[in-house]
Parts: sequence; structure tokens; C-alpha cells
Amino acid sequence: MESDIQIAQKTELLPILEIAKKLSLGESDIELYGKYKAKINCNVMDEQKANAKIILVTAISPTPAGEGKTTTTVGLGDALSALNKKTIVCLREPSLGPVFGVKGGAAGGGYAQVVPMEDINLHFTGDLHAISAANNLLAAMLDNHIYQGNALNIDPRRIFFKRVVDMNDRQLRFITDGLGGKINGFPREDGFDITVASEIMAVFCLSESLIDLKNNLSKISLAYTYDNKIVTCGDLKAEGALTALLKDAFKPNLVQTLEKTPAIIHGGPFANIAHGCNSVIATKTAAALADYVVTEAGFGAELGAEKFFDIKCRKTGIRPSAVVIVVTVRALKFHGSVKKEDLNLENTEALLKGIENLKRHLDNIKNVFNMNAVVAINKFPADTENEIEVLFREMDKIGVKVSISEVFEKGSDGGLDLAKKVLEAIEIPSELKFAYEDGDKLTEKIEKVAKRVYRAKAVNFSPQALRLLNEYQNSGFGNLPVCIAKTQYSFSDNPNLLGAPADFEINIKNVKLSSGAGFIVVLTGDIMTMPGLPKNPAAEKIDVDENGKISGLF
Repeated sequence: MESDIQIAQKTELLPILEIAKKLSLGESDIELYGKYKAKINCNVMDEQKANAKIILVTAISPTPAGEGKTTTTVGLGDALSALNKKTIVCLREPSLGPVFGVKGGAAGGGYAQVVPMEDINLHFTGDLHAISAANNLLAAMLDNHIYQGNALNIDPRRIFFKRVVDMNDRQLRFITDGLGGKINGFPREDGFDITVASEIMAVFCLSESLIDLKNNLSKISLAYTYDNKIVTCGDLKAEGALTALLKDAFKPNLVQTLEKTPAIIHGGPFANIAHGCNSVIATKTAAALADYVVTEAGFGAELGAEKFFDIKCRKTGIRPSAVVIVVTVRALKFHGSVKKEDLNLENTEALLKGIENLKRHLDNIKNVFNMNAVVAINKFPADTENEIEVLFREMDKIGVKVSISEVFEKGSDGGLDLAKKVLEAIEIPSELKFAYEDGDKLTEKIEKVAKRVYRAKAVNFSPQALRLLNEYQNSGFGNLPVCIAKTQYSFSDNPNLLGAPADFEINIKNVKLSSGAGFIVVLTGDIMTMPGLPKNPAAEKIDVDENGKISGLF
């Protein structure tokens, strides 16, 4: 089979104006970024018309075997379009770090892709660069304020706002800057995060208008003063300049799938160190322009989906109508302790063991969040009839609908059964519930997620984390939701505990106030906010010929 990029490059795309017309948008409603990309003007988003059925696509705990969540999201959107449903696919923007690192891009795969995939996976419309620039302007203004006399009495030893770059670079995690004498600033310990982990990104994705964006930016906490007061972006009078840098990026991006289904791709926070969902304005714009919106949340359901519900839905009133959990037989066998090199061999015993991971995610969706779910089996050629039969039988025992998805190889034709079962699930009434209540203490919120969703037997708080949580609670931030940063590979904070681990403890090492985004980041295990490149990064395989044609992207 041809590579993803070969399939994408040989597909004839519709001019983006034609895609816009499918959504009843005219030239005055969009801003062209070339022939196949456009920005949608924010004024087309009418909340009174935002009545589309929202379908959330999530997955089991990720494995090196792959699950295909984005591919399934795109294929499901195309299948709904093929059934004459007015549909928009709503995704996050890829981060350059993973594209050149180990994960690859986030444009789907095979015959279920969003295009132009090279643009989307590289610079796209420049949104992430604008976010990086806004973040780093704020960092520069903070250091400059101290250099110019420090009227706010900021303690340089207690600055926690970092600069960012949209690349995996472990060398930048911990640095010392301001060296070279007084004229170059003041020496201090510093460090970089990856752009998609920045609070600017989270604010960008959770704001509902340009004025809301500016107000939320002003609330971002940066540092402490010598007398232990928090210094914000608003104290530096920086929110206006940041909003000016972000005003064009804030408009959602319109592209298309290989089958010409409209797709909105906007914002890109990670789901293990941020909330892992595309922007609120993108979701609400899609919900106002279509009848069905297929969106996704990053990593496994206990990360991306939990944050979609407990943060995004809680803050914005967005309510999904159904959930799709993507699995592969290969990934389930990996959770059943099969080595990666043996995943093509039939092993129903390991499959049964690995299905416990799927069952736990399903139990959370149904019994914690009160949502209806459909399981999509992203089929691989090595999957055997016996293995597929086992998976169907186990799901039938717990009353969950299952569909084999072959959108990678067949496009929308491979997702029609899934689309029909999702439409059936939408008709079953459900009302979203949260894992915790607004009025719970911050420590209680963390414990409820850890115990109800992860199934931890206990939560251990470091003295520093407990001190900060009590400080935030007593300073009026106790009503904020929590955004738990945890390994994506396990329900626990230990990436080696696969499947459905029990009798484990979650260790809370540190917490961070994201007052602009409106949540508390909770750091567990060895989670990092700046990834590193692998031994053989994907960048080594990417090339461009004399005609500017890219190869090796996938």
C-alpha cells in the first residue's frame, strides 16, 4: 500500500471556497491561506445555532502498536457525510516536536486523512508560532520588568513561567540565562517547555471570544513577589500585546478530508501535560455550521476524555452525544503482555487479558461520566477471525456495541457500519456527569479522579504539592478543575503497569496554578513538559526534492 503522504499528494483537492460553500460560508466569512486552507472569521459562530450532535473519539491506553484514533475520527466523519449527514471533523493541530520526533503527525492515515497533510503537519497557518511568540513576549516582559527596576518586587528565584519552543529539545529543560554582565540581564535558573504545554496554548483553546482571550491572558500567573504575592500578566500590562499577536491565530482553520468533508483544525494542547482538546471556538463554530461534529481527545480516555469532560465541557457547556473508543487487537494484546515483535501472532489468551484495559475505559465512560459508547476496532491485516470473535463476545457480555473500522484502507466505505452504530448510540438519552464537583476541595478532586477513573487505592501528596494545594485553596482557586499530568501508557503513574492495574498508588509530586486557563496542573510520576528526541528521530527520514515535494513525512 502507498504511504500516507503518497495517498495525500495524489488526491485532487477542492478549492477551500468550495468546502466553505458546503457550510453556507461565503468569501466574506473566511480568509484564504492559499488555495486549500482558510481561517473562519469568528463572527460566524452563533451559539444559538450551535446544536450539532458532538461525537467524542477517544481510545484505550496508548501502546507502541498504535490505535489510530485520528484516522478513525476522520473516517467516521467521512462515513457520516456518505450517509448524507452534514458533518464537520474537528481536530487539534499537530506539534512540530512529535512530527520530527517519534509520534509522527496528526492528520490521520491511509484513506482517512485531513489535507493538505504536509502543511497541516508542518507550519500550517502559523498558529503555534504565534502562540510561541506570545508566550516568549510575556517571558521577555517579565525579565525586562525586573531589569528595569522591579517595581512589582518580583523574586527572580520564584519565577515559574517558562519560555517555549515547538520542538522536542531536552537540552533546554533546565538552563541558566542572563549571563555576561549587568547589561545582559540578571543570571537565573530557567528552562523551556514545548509550546503545546504552555499555558498560553491552554488559554487559547479554552477562550470563547477575543475579549475572553484577552481577559484570560491577563490572569496568567508568572511569579511570586518577595512578600509572597502572585504576579500576573495583567500586572505587567501585557495582555493587549499578546492578544494582538494571537488575534489572527485565534480564528479556526478550515481544511478538508480526502473525501472532501469539511474539517476544522485548531489548537493543540497535549493530553498528558495539558487538557488535550482542540479549541472551544473551533468546536462551537463547527456545532453552529453542521449537524454532526466528530472530535477527539488525546491519548487514552482516562486522560484526554476525562479532561474533555471535566475541564472543557464543565467550563463551556459543551455536551457530547456519544463516545467512540478506538482499539486494535494488537494494542490489546500488548496490554496482555505480548511483546511488540509478536503482535502479529494469534494469542486469544493475551487478548482476553488486555481487554480488561478496554473494559475499564468503558466502565468510566458509562458509570463515571454517564455517556453511551461504541467500540471501534481499527482492523489490521494480521487480526484473526478468532481474535475478532473474542473481542465481539466480550463486548456483548457487557452490552457494548462494536464495529470493525476499515477506514484506513477503504475510506468512508470502511466506516459505514461504525457511523450507523454511532447514530444509534446518539438516540439513547444520556446526561453528562463529572468525576468531581466544583465545590470539592482541590485534594478531593485529585483523589476522585485517581480513585474513580484510574482506580488507584491511594494518593500520596508530596509536602510541596500539599502546601501549594492548600495555598491555592485558601487563595480563592479552590473552585478550579484539576488537570492531571500523567503517563499516557498506564492508568497508574508508572508506564510499565499495563492493562488494568490494581492496588497501586498515585504520587503527586508537584502542582502548578494555571489561573489564566482556569485549572490546576497536577504533576505525577516522571512527567516532563519538554520532550526529547528518540535515538532515531523521524526527522532523519524526511526530505524534499528539487521540485519542493516532501517525502518521508509518513
